[in-house]
Amino acid sequence: MVGMTRRHRALGLGALAVGLTLGCTSPSEPAPVPTPAPSVSRSTEATPAQAPRDPLVVAVHATRPAPRLTHAEADALAAGEVHTWRTLDGTDRPLRLVTSAREVRRDRDAVAVLPASEVDATVQVAQVDGVDPVRRPADYPLLVPGPPPAPVVTLTVVGDVMLGRRVGARAAAAGDPGLPLRPLQRRLRTADLTVGNLESTLSSAGARQQGGDSFAAPPGVLAALADAGFDALSLANNHTGDFGEQALLRTLDLLADGPVRAFGAGRNRAEAGTAYVTERNGVRFGFLGFNAIGETPRATARRPGALSVRMPPRTGPLVERDLAHVEQLVRTLDGEVDVVVVLPHWGTQYTHRAEPVQTQVAHRLVDAGADLVVGGHPHWVQGLEWYDDTLVAHSLGNFVFDMDFMAQTRQGVALEAVFWGAELKGFDLVPYAMDDDFAPRPVRGAAADDVLGDVWRHSDGPFRRSAP
Repeated sequence: MVGMTRRHRALGLGALAVGLTLGCTSPSEPAPVPTPAPSVSRSTEATPAQAPRDPLVVAVHATRPAPRLTHAEADALAAGEVHTWRTLDGTDRPLRLVTSAREVRRDRDAVAVLPASEVDATVQVAQVDGVDPVRRPADYPLLVPGPPPAPVVTLTVVGDVMLGRRVGARAAAAGDPGLPLRPLQRRLRTADLTVGNLESTLSSAGARQQGGDSFAAPPGVLAALADAGFDALSLANNHTGDFGEQALLRTLDLLADGPVRAFGAGRNRAEAGTAYVTERNGVRFGFLGFNAIGETPRATARRPGALSVRMPPRTGPLVERDLAHVEQLVRTLDGEVDVVVVLPHWGTQYTHRAEPVQTQVAHRLVDAGADLVVGGHPHWVQGLEWYDDTLVAHSLGNFVFDMDFMAQTRQGVALEAVFWGAELKGFDLVPYAMDDDFAPRPVRGAAADDVLGDVWRHSDGPFRRSAP
């Protein structure tokens, strides 16, 4: 094993000593004794165990944007030479340098410099020289001795995708079924896996079950969804049955034979509970979805429909046998794959506040083996929580929809998750707003703060903007 490369030597011995300052809030305070930290071996005969393979990251609170640092700025932070947020966010607020990710989670004004093996998805990490250490650890310039990262897999999850009604009419007029997907297509296609919730049927061959709120998209959108990067779609929602049983069966047939796979609905309960399973970079993923809103028929032993859990606020009190069935599906899937992702369709429309029962059900899904829970249906973004080392996102908001009667229904976030093997190592929320063609376009500045602020204000634990 060779020793340090040029890019590693640039970090310097002072930085690799990582003099992390305990409780320092201003340059005038006495500097405590530096805490020892990993250093890169310069020996050209280093053993694999001594080799610099673990990224040395700058970690900030999860609700902060990921800082963009130069190599020299990261070096100065690691050496304990930085006392304000100037290089991180342009302000002169005092910076508190700490020694653990736990302290960063508790204090929005804390910063830690530590090996990536010691952080998780509850903190945000800085890019250095334009490289994200979580997404691209092999290209990251600051490495210390430690375990090499597991295989990296990126997963993008989006909210409700409704390509019918006025969305479909606009796309048809433009001669492009994928018109509303174009602005974010590059991001969707860049991920190793991309999934969402298809909030419609692909057939209108039947009577409308919900009047003007019955949604059907033309079958041609499947090719557009595939071209945009979607690998699979959940059908576990309250609009899959909008044109009756035959339209539902036709939708299932189109997806079974098409380029995008489906989960969450089927010809019977067994098929509706069959996960979408796939492998990326040697990591096996399994996806399940369930509908808690009603309207789409519940799949039974002999009846087509969605995998369903009856629960507040739309389908009565929580039905224990429904949830127990889904829990068992999660347990079984957990024994077959590395990562289990569950997409519930739940909650109250037009609110940023999740129902307490969502947290209750989410925790039981995690206890059963879910590694990520991402909800939909409220049409507004809702908060995040961290339970037993697992991320729960209660609602990402609409992704594509013709609900243009309020600002919140035209906003949302895409969840870009990064797994190191089976571990969720980090994630980004990409805020967007829909244009007049109902296409989601990324937003920045005040518009991004508006969307993300609604998420953080309604989050719990390490994702609260005003964390203690």
